[in-house]
Amino acid sequence: MKRRRRLSLALMVFFSVIALVLIYAPVAWLIISSISTRADLLTIPLHWIPVHPTLQNYLDILIPGTAASDVAATFKVTLGNSLLVASSTTLISLVAGSLAAYALARLAIPFRQTLFIGLMSTRMIPEISLVIPLYILAAKAGLMDSPIILILTYLSFALPFAVWMLAAFFETVPFELEDAARIDGASRLGLLFRVVLPVAAPGLVSTAIFTFLLAWDEFFFALIFTSTLASKTVPVAIAEFTGRYAVDITAMMTGGVLAALPPVILSLIFQRYIVTGLTSGAVKG
Repeated sequence: MKRRRRLSLALMVFFSVIALVLIYAPVAWLIISSISTRADLLTIPLHWIPVHPTLQNYLDILIPGTAASDVAATFKVTLGNSLLVASSTTLISLVAGSLAAYALARLAIPFRQTLFIGLMSTRMIPEISLVIPLYILAAKAGLMDSPIILILTYLSFALPFAVWMLAAFFETVPFELEDAARIDGASRLGLLFRVVLPVAAPGLVSTAIFTFLLAWDEFFFALIFTSTLASKTVPVAIAEFTGRYAVDITAMMTGGVLAALPPVILSLIFQRYIVTGLTSGAVKG
């Protein structure tokens, strides 16, 4: 028995170390590369600790007029574009998704299950199959190279996701609370905004965070529908650090750190709500 316990403990420690390395090593290297010079990154053998640590890479991106690369100099503009597009997509998904999710979770709609499955099936459609029709529609509507087209295209996958998550959270709200509000004369919208949403607030926050992350990290639609600085987002800007004959490694790593900060900060701030929302949405009744 003791030998078996030691073997189990050894395996647990071994796989825990592997998991920590796989999870944190890429993040550590991303941060290390962002404060290293290009010469340090190209030295052999590799230095995990920078020989000449510097914050110049961040100054090149954040302070105008200090960057040697035009892409790096305009990176902070794409941060603003990403924030605008992701926030707008999240807000619209929450408002429209709350109404749709409440209807699917509470109202006796004909073919409700069919509608729900049809809505979720849109998440299974590959993005590349939608590019050509969306591109034609955007060109005819004059929406190319604008944040509006990104918000609209992002809603194609963010809104079904929000409806799916919110419907699961709304089903956990006891019917008795709504019955009590109906006795007091509350309307359907009053039930939603005064009873259901406050009770399902952790689920609402969880949905908002995950929807924001989906929109923030989206690359394919942003690459196809944007071409100028007026609408480019962070993932596209990071990809443009790769040139035809060279790769600006330090700028790419620095951009990756800056792009990761908003999601990380939001997750840390609302961590308690995310955990509560996920656990409450997993149990019904």
